[in-house]
Amino acid sequence: MAIKAVVFDFGGVLIDWSPQYLYRTLIPDEAERQWFLTNVCTMDWVIRQDGGQPLAEGTAELIAKFPEHEALIRAFYERWHEMVAGVLHDGVATVDKLEAAGVPLFGLTNWSDETFPYAWEKFPVLRRFRDIVVSGRVKMVKPDPAIFSEMRARIDAQLPGVAKGAGETVKGLGNAL
Repeated sequence: MAIKAVVFDFGGVLIDWSPQYLYRTLIPDEAERQWFLTNVCTMDWVIRQDGGQPLAEGTAELIAKFPEHEALIRAFYERWHEMVAGVLHDGVATVDKLEAAGVPLFGLTNWSDETFPYAWEKFPVLRRFRDIVVSGRVKMVKPDPAIFSEMRARIDAQLPGVAKGAGETVKGLGNAL
């Protein structure tokens, strides 16, 4: 079966993002840092912003819940760029190979609409995709089936019929149609 299009995730595939990068400098003690990231600035909280909640609103809600950690909570989005170490070269090499082979590339990512412009400007690899579904823009997050339907609709708009009858096959870094 020939691959007709590939959908890439970005975080952990093309972009090296981790709250650890910032919080290692803010909370040197590993146990204390892990507690903070597990109990205060949790991934569930991050996903709400990735799903479209304004950063200021999400930050204010968390500060109201954990006022003793206000400075550390504010740092999460005020210094968000320090959580991005750069591109992951193996992922970019895969984009290079697929692009050279003429395979249409698409992106589907859980990412805040407010922080995505930083990545768009800083990492030119993101501009090589035909279309990108950013969760914060469409107000849906993975694994909600609706966000995958949105991606399929966008692919079909550009490559009519390519997804009909094709199942997604996980191919390491992305989904192939």
